[in-house]
Amino acid sequence: QVQLVESGGGLVQAGDSLKLSCTTSTRTFTKYAMAWFRQAPGKEREFVAAISWGYSITDYANAVTGRFTISGDNAKLNTIYLQMNSLKPEDTAVYYCAGRIGSGTSSEPNEYQYWGQGTQVTVSL
Repeated sequence: QVQLVESGGGLVQAGDSLKLSCTTSTRTFTKYAMAWFRQAPGKEREFVAAISWGYSITDYANAVTGRFTISGDNAKLNTIYLQMNSLKPEDTAVYYCAGRIGSGTSSEPNEYQYWGQGTQVTVSL
């Protein structure tokens, strides 16, 4: 069983930056594709960004393209990040880290077997 732990959430103002981290209980570099999803109150969980195993391919939701960057730690091999710049109030949500066995990225939450507990990101005006 792979465990995922997110950190780095918080309360920021619009235009600020924030970096989320997701640490897994096993190395993800060669076996798991990873992703970030988010869920705002009253809304469905939505895809934010994904990264393939080997950290070579990334994919982003249209709403965050150009503002968010997903990356993997090539030294630790069990940590991925989500750098969030130019944050907007509509980015407010609980952000979840997810992992799936397989090499490719996916934007479908039901393709991910492992989930973290989530970290709250709140962006105020």
